Amino acid sequence: MDNWEDMKIVAEQWSKQGIEFVQQIPPPQLYAAIAVLLLATIWLFSVRLFRRTKSNTVLLSGLSGSGKTMLFYQLRDGSSHQGAVTSMEPNEGTFVLHYENIKKGKVRPVHLVDVPGHSRLRSKLEEYLPRAAAIVFVVDALEFLPNIRAVSEYLYDILTNASVVKNKVPVLLCCNKTDKITAHTKEFIRKQMEKEIEKLRGSRSAVSTADITNDFTLGIEGEVFSFSHCHNKVTVAEASGLTGEIDQVQAFIREHVKP
Repeated sequence: MDNWEDMKIVAEQWSKQGIEFVQQIPPPQLYAAIAVLLLATIWLFSVRLFRRTKSNTVLLSGLSGSGKTMLFYQLRDGSSHQGAVTSMEPNEGTFVLHYENIKKGKVRPVHLVDVPGHSRLRSKLEEYLPRAAAIVFVVDALEFLPNIRAVSEYLYDILTNASVVKNKVPVLLCCNKTDKITAHTKEFIRKQMEKEIEKLRGSRSAVSTADITNDFTLGIEGEVFSFSHCHNKVTVAEASGLTGEIDQVQAFIREHVKP
């Protein structure tokens, strides 16, 4: 009981001293200190809130005709939605992935955006990159070689984008249409694209040391380019939007948009 009374007396003394100290502080300084404390509290709260609400946006990008829209519908409702349609606007929706509809319990919806692949419409991609949790870059494995330059340039621009680099946005190089016999393998596509991007590194740095198109440079100086050198993680997978063989794409999405 005596200990409790002693602690009470000490607390009252500290409280009294604290009040006397605050009263001695000139009002302008006191108000400034309170304002700083309030702003610091708001900032810390905002940071914690932002960390808790991670993005659920996944972008489907790639050249026109690569099969992005077909993948979009397979992921959304399990349909192939055959037929290539060049859209002037992104095809997007927020939904639980089709294969997860049979799961019990709550599953976090994914905001999936199929970005137009036509060169004149790629500015749309810039609008979505800052909020992307992940990017699925779709490559036509059947018609890969005729388009290798255009495909590599498009991916190069994504991998050197400021938002992608700073946020370390993971990228899945999705080799689509691998159900076809004459389709190239993911390893072949990966190696050829690394070689093509290595050429781009040389040609673009030769044009200007301050390339206004790209915010960052790729690779390690003095070494041949490899996707393992990127600031963000780049993985390679095979898929078929036509037959619904998209397990690797679904797994990639769920790895970066937690259920």
